[in-house]
Amino acid sequence: MIDKNGIERCDFVHAHPELVEATRQAMPDEELLYDLAELYKIFGDSTRIKILYVLFEAEMCVCDIAQLLGMTQSAISHQLRVLKGAKLVKNRRDGKTVFYALADDHVRAILGQGMDHITEEE
Repeated sequence: MIDKNGIERCDFVHAHPELVEATRQAMPDEELLYDLAELYKIFGDSTRIKILYVLFEAEMCVCDIAQLLGMTQSAISHQLRVLKGAKLVKNRRDGKTVFYALADDHVRAILGQGMDHITEEE
């Protein structure tokens, strides 16, 4: 059913209008929800997940990550740029070598909780 404002409504009257309104008030702005969805898209690539898990264990340079994952340095560098742009990894320079690490404990928690979730027994 379409109401007078052109908004689709359910054909039934919900029994908990206070709950619906409280939840509506608690919802983040649309832009924040979009940004959150974009963040989770970054986690949707298995190569990026592998790189994040490597960095979960240790700080590493591109060369070592590439060797560990059996990929080219170019491919790893490309994915690291994406991860850095999403603020999931950080880097530091030591002479000519650039080392990468997880950006902060939030990233570590996201990975850890995700792994806990998919490995927990029903």
